[in-house]
Amino acid sequence: MLPTEVPQSHPGPSALLLLQLLLPPTSAFFPNIWSLLAAPGSITHQDLTEEAALNVTLQLFLEQPPPGRPPLRLEDFLGRTLLADDLFAAYFGPGSPSRRFRAALGEVSRANAAQDFLPTSKNDPELHFDAERLGQGRARLVGALRETLVAARALDHTLARQRLGAALHALQDFYSHSNWVELGEQQPHPHLLWPRQELRSLAQVSDPTCSDCEELSCPGNWLGFTLLTSGYFGTHPPKPPGKCSHGGHFDRSSSQPPRGGINKDSTSPGFSPHHMLHLQAAKLALLASIQAFSLLRSRLGDRDFSRLLDITPASSLSFVLDTTGSMGEEINAAKIQARHIVEQRRGSPMEPVHYVLVPFHDPGFGPVFTTSDPDSFWQQLNEIHALGGGDEPEMCLSALQLALLHTPPLSDIFVFTDASPKDAFLTNQVESLTQERRCRVTFLVTEDPSRVQGRARREVLSPLRFEPYKAVALASGGEVIFTKNRHIQDVATIVGESMAALVTLPLDPPVVLPGQPLVFSVDGLLQRITVRIHGDISSFWIKNPAGVSQGQEEGMGPLGHTRRFGQFWMVTMDDPLQTGTWEIQVTAEGTPGVRVQAQTSLDFLFHFGIPMEDGPHPGLYPVTQPVAGLQTQLLVEVTGLGSRASPGDPQPHFSHVILRGVPEGAELGQVPLEPVGPPERGLLAASLPATLLSTPRPFSLELIGQDGVGRRLHRAAPQPSTVVPVLLELTSPSGFLAPGSKVPLSLRVASFSGPQDLDLRTSVNPSFSLTSNLSRAHLELNESAWGRLWLEVPDSAPPDSVVMVTVTAAGREASPVPPTHAFLRLLVLAPARQDQLAAPTHSHDPIFTTATPAFCPFTMVTQGRAGAGLSGSPWWGTIGGVLLLLGLDSW
Repeated sequence: MLPTEVPQSHPGPSALLLLQLLLPPTSAFFPNIWSLLAAPGSITHQDLTEEAALNVTLQLFLEQPPPGRPPLRLEDFLGRTLLADDLFAAYFGPGSPSRRFRAALGEVSRANAAQDFLPTSKNDPELHFDAERLGQGRARLVGALRETLVAARALDHTLARQRLGAALHALQDFYSHSNWVELGEQQPHPHLLWPRQELRSLAQVSDPTCSDCEELSCPGNWLGFTLLTSGYFGTHPPKPPGKCSHGGHFDRSSSQPPRGGINKDSTSPGFSPHHMLHLQAAKLALLASIQAFSLLRSRLGDRDFSRLLDITPASSLSFVLDTTGSMGEEINAAKIQARHIVEQRRGSPMEPVHYVLVPFHDPGFGPVFTTSDPDSFWQQLNEIHALGGGDEPEMCLSALQLALLHTPPLSDIFVFTDASPKDAFLTNQVESLTQERRCRVTFLVTEDPSRVQGRARREVLSPLRFEPYKAVALASGGEVIFTKNRHIQDVATIVGESMAALVTLPLDPPVVLPGQPLVFSVDGLLQRITVRIHGDISSFWIKNPAGVSQGQEEGMGPLGHTRRFGQFWMVTMDDPLQTGTWEIQVTAEGTPGVRVQAQTSLDFLFHFGIPMEDGPHPGLYPVTQPVAGLQTQLLVEVTGLGSRASPGDPQPHFSHVILRGVPEGAELGQVPLEPVGPPERGLLAASLPATLLSTPRPFSLELIGQDGVGRRLHRAAPQPSTVVPVLLELTSPSGFLAPGSKVPLSLRVASFSGPQDLDLRTSVNPSFSLTSNLSRAHLELNESAWGRLWLEVPDSAPPDSVVMVTVTAAGREASPVPPTHAFLRLLVLAPARQDQLAAPTHSHDPIFTTATPAFCPFTMVTQGRAGAGLSGSPWWGTIGGVLLLLGLDSW
């Protein structure tokens, strides 16, 4: 949590110093790290985006001293690589996790990269400043920044990050695709981010701009005039006579006179005829990206800007509450836990930054309540009482789906209920949504047979009626805990503990088997280990590597403190913990639940991408889940690499990933990890094996490595992933909806693992009118089908409300093919916000200052790269050996 700042109409003069611009001798504007295979040593859109965000975050931390801690000093960052982990440790305290911040930057970076791959954007010259569409490109760029502000103010940060990624892609492309660098400019374009400032000296269609170049490298093909131009790509639109091409192997226009091109997209002359100018282009693109982030900070204010990028170590608090008449104890337990969290963490770095509350009963659910104000959340929660209804089942999964729509990624959601779901048909869809949102769901279910009042039952209920909860919990990495209502207040303490940046330690085997102990590893970077055991337990014991054991008896034992609430045990182990292999032996009826959690800053993020090698911008197309039969890369980002068991120990490192089947835990293979970029950044990549991708299935990831002194490190992904049967893409021209409008959506379904007969079903939440021209598809291997959907938004659509469109592709009839889901989030705009997205009509634009900006000194710090440094003369000179840049005082 950041301190409350004094509202300002614009930021005061910046005072950052440029330490070093650590760029390699040549730079590139390819999408992401996979692009480095085509052009080694390149700087990507991902690099530029993340470095700019880190610079502005450091600026924010320097200007807003942390409460209760000494202020940051710029000199402490001199000569060091700028890393998110270091910034968080300096500002929030040692060990403060940067995982959420790095995940938010990843969302922006992947949205940036996707502009080169999405069918709605990859060939649009206005979105890449191609084909001399400079005025139109500036309008689209400014529009995307406006959309970022609107979505952030409406608290839809997922959509805001998507639009920010699109805006940054266009902004960075300007410096690589236009001739701004060739004109000798050494500053970002002064009018590119200001809609009221006219872009002047633009080349007209009749102005020749390039001469013919038959070589790959074309340093002299630009005609040397003073007009601003950009290259044409492909055949749409066609290149007029005498105009520059984009250039490169995949540009069909570059074979038409004048041949060659002017793009600066890579270190390779085969892709980029003006590859020799990448250093200059990268410098300006990075400066311009810092300007864009600073502009957003100015317009949003520090607190809302911090929420946009999740600049906090804290999680969110999200409750889904059954409000039927039998739920009085459970609702009180939720209130007690919420009050405890609010009071204990108020004003601290771990104070929740977002609160979500969704009630449900039968037949209704909702409305959703979201806020960033703890007092408003407490007031809303305090007004909920157990009233009416009472007959099982209830609309639990519908309420959970609504909560998932409004809960930030990487959050925990807690469901309090004593009833099975009436809407079990949503099970698979909710499973997929939890994995897309990377949210963990824990169900606290009070099923007390002795309680006869308040819960009527219309029918004989199946003993399997809670299986949907177990399926959702398994898919999300959560759990289902059954308890009695008299124990719910004690069991609910896991809510606060689960929000303490804990990791779940992998167990081998992952489920209890008769007579076989569960094994887990403890390393020197783990603290505050807690073991939770629940179910029909007869006995259990826990044993450390030295052979010391502790049973289920309550109270203090040789290893820690045991608490019991009915059939729920919680054992808090004493620190310091003995490193090595620990065991848990459980004797029980049925399948008990066992979970081991610990506190550590050493964790990891992961995502997947499809290598795209046959186009002008090779890179990874981001996907939520791997697709059967389609080559897929796993990208791992290790957080907390600065962690040390002892001061002076070398940095930890990770060597490979173990893939396991879910839920049985059988090993599916081991995949070596290759580092990408400087090791301190913790970026690793691996190719998923074809054997894993041959069949749709769930699987889990476990990261294996060693600490600085050679001891084993073992971390598990917080939730499993799934190889899905088909690639399903759902896109829209914009992420925004206007009441009374009819919006077209594009759909693509493709198979890469063999023939598929599919039914395609659509749904929308809330229930707007949605039609589709594609309800069935027969696909052969490597074949795609395309469709169009039309979403009608009623005039009565609530402003700032989130709309989710879902498309499900499922095998026909008795097909064993599991369903694949595509989700598209859209935002209904209030009339005032629609006006904000319109082009400004007067000088007092509500989002952007339109006056010519003033300049003042500001600083930039960049991530370090091997063999990097400045070449040639400084941009504007030096003072005391430290470079100074000129930046914008106000936007």
